[in-house]
Amino acid sequence: MLFQYHSKALMKRPYLLLVLSLSLASAAFAQGDVIRIESCSNALIQHQVDSLKDLYSKDGFILLKEASVAMQSEYELPVIVPLTEGSWYQFVFVGDYTSKLYEVRMYDWDEKMVVYQKKQWGDVDGNIITYSYIPKFSEYHMMKPVQVNKQKKNLCGYVMLFKKAAPANTSSKTK
Repeated sequence: MLFQYHSKALMKRPYLLLVLSLSLASAAFAQGDVIRIESCSNALIQHQVDSLKDLYSKDGFILLKEASVAMQSEYELPVIVPLTEGSWYQFVFVGDYTSKLYEVRMYDWDEKMVVYQKKQWGDVDGNIITYSYIPKFSEYHMMKPVQVNKQKKNLCGYVMLFKKAAPANTSSKTK
């Protein structure tokens, strides 16, 4: 409970969060226990990602963030992003096609779960989870994708965040 209070207080004061994270990072670095987000490469996932980028760009979405990430089976990967009130976002997670289960949970600033999706191997496009979201407030949100694979411990995943482009002003005055 105390950690939850402090984490909310720190998130509301970004400079404190920066100081704390820098001090924790330097302490971890000194001990050699640095947590690193590593990228990975998977040709099938990359093909799916390229197709999804093309699909969403044709629908008027702009790619804001993307990352190929090394994941471990059964471990969530927290992804924190600032979202703007009233904007239309599309979140995409692509997991290893041999995994049996894929889930994504998204939490708002108050740690309330606002999205939950689950897919299983064998579902149509089972290794892809995608959802739209329009935040009610401008604040940070945390997405936590996870995949479960009984044969592999180390997996590849890909996350993307798109934002709907503002429609162009097509009205013109005629005389």
